[in-house]
Amino acid sequence: MKDPSKLIAVVDDDESVREALPDLLREFGFAAISFDAAEAFLSSDMLDRVRCLILDIAMPGMTGPELQQELVNRGLRIPVIFITAHADANVRAGLLQKGAVECLFKPFGDQDLRAALDRALATS
Repeated sequence: MKDPSKLIAVVDDDESVREALPDLLREFGFAAISFDAAEAFLSSDMLDRVRCLILDIAMPGMTGPELQQELVNRGLRIPVIFITAHADANVRAGLLQKGAVECLFKPFGDQDLRAALDRALATS
């Protein structure tokens, strides 16, 4: 059984990401859950249980950065790792400046994700 104290949530509108990424996270030894939208995560009972969020930047409805800001507004300090298919160094720099642990460009390597998770969990 995976350690529930290491619960990672994936929020991405891409079904293939929601299926593959939790499997990889479990291989790393984490518990994982996925959501197809920021609003689904916000309305779940997982907000106080998640140790790290992996968020897509561009999603229908609330975007990843908007979700990050909403969590800050609610006083929740959940480390965030952004993932995106649109490689833009300026966007990445802005997200890091606003407190993201990392912003990975798809496709990213397993070790890049693992390193970002290690940093995220060291700060939480």
